[in-house]
Amino acid sequence: MLKELKEQVFKANLELVKYNLVIFTWGNVSARDGDYIVIKPSGVEYDKMKADDMVVLDLDGNKIDGKYNPSSDTLTHLELYKAFPNIKGITHTHSNYATSFAQAGCEIVALGTTHADYFYGAIPITRHLDEIEVVENYEKNTGKVIIEAFKGIDYMAIPGVLVRSHGVFAWGKSAGDSIHNAVVIEELAKMNYQSIQLNPDIKNFPKYILDKHYSRKHGKNAYYGQKHI
Repeated sequence: MLKELKEQVFKANLELVKYNLVIFTWGNVSARDGDYIVIKPSGVEYDKMKADDMVVLDLDGNKIDGKYNPSSDTLTHLELYKAFPNIKGITHTHSNYATSFAQAGCEIVALGTTHADYFYGAIPITRHLDEIEVVENYEKNTGKVIIEAFKGIDYMAIPGVLVRSHGVFAWGKSAGDSIHNAVVIEELAKMNYQSIQLNPDIKNFPKYILDKHYSRKHGKNAYYGQKHI
């Protein structure tokens, strides 16, 4: 079932290793097709996985196909898919620099044009879950605090978030697109960290530059790249 999507999700999960976003089994990728999602199996090592090992679920979390249990973060993925209908792929990582920002309780602010090419403003950070939210339905509530953090924010203009004291969730128009955004978040976190080390008093750069660089790549007036390749 959903053979092509399983293959896409399998390859996307391998890219977590390729781009040094994970060690051991510290991450997962999923993708959505209509009323179904495909996600990495829980705790299965990347070098031992096959495309057929990917797990198919409905949007209520019922397993439709697959011999393994799905990722332990599945309920977070499902909450995001249901709340953000334009998302077709989600990546979760504990990548080094971005997770450092999450643990420090710091959003990743826009300091330069590299950030503006992908994210139209700061990458937000969630609040801490309270004790009841952790004890009862932890993964589902993780999704809910992400959704809460995006109140008033265009989730496709800022396709990622830091979960406080936890790690990164990034999303996009496909599994591969979500990986791309997760890689960018890690690089932006690294650049921010280095910039703050060089200049602790650094401020957000001018919004008119943010506007220009974001609009070059996104929206109806975008002109970056080739229209037909």
